[in-house]
Amino acid sequence: MKTIHKPFEEKQSIELAIGTFIISTILFMLYIITNANSIVLVIAWPFALAAIIVNTIMFFHLMEKFIHLLHQRKDIGIKILILLSNIPILYLYYLIAVKF
Repeated sequence: MKTIHKPFEEKQSIELAIGTFIISTILFMLYIITNANSIVLVIAWPFALAAIIVNTIMFFHLMEKFIHLLHQRKDIGIKILILLSNIPILYLYYLIAVKF
């Protein structure tokens, strides 16, 4: 019997990763443009905390799917990598903001 490869249909993880990236980039640019205004940090830190919590929950959700859905591991693995790609980018933003 031939098995049909059905791609992993969940799109929320990619939307979450892209949305987090866009909002954090806007906040970072606003911080740089306003010459390190502390009001931007008042907005950015709660967002950063919420983003860490939500992205962690999504990561564990994807890892659970990665373990249980053997035939869709490639698709789920790509979504995990997209989600994790925000970490080095945000770390770079943090280093620039600290030195700014």
